[in-house]
Amino acid sequence: MPPNHRRCLACRKTGTKAEFWRIVRLHPTGTVQLDRGMGRSAYLCPQVRCLQIAQKKNRLGRSLKTQVPDVIYNHLWQRLTPPIPPDPTVNNPQD
Repeated sequence: MPPNHRRCLACRKTGTKAEFWRIVRLHPTGTVQLDRGMGRSAYLCPQVRCLQIAQKKNRLGRSLKTQVPDVIYNHLWQRLTPPIPPDPTVNNPQD
């Protein structure tokens, strides 16, 4: 694996850090959060299949060596859902 590359814990694809979501177990508190912080990290592709595998097989929990709260999975699922743009054909009551 080239230097500064990461591996998805679900599909095992390698790539740069920017291609993945970072999930971190903070040191010393042990809390789990997304994207920032110092501590044990796991990387996941921003794809439905990888998130399904990670959640079903508890890959995040095993990699981080802690229980991953459902809130973290909910945030990741929300990231996969694209925002719905406003429909220009609907009348805007503020007009």
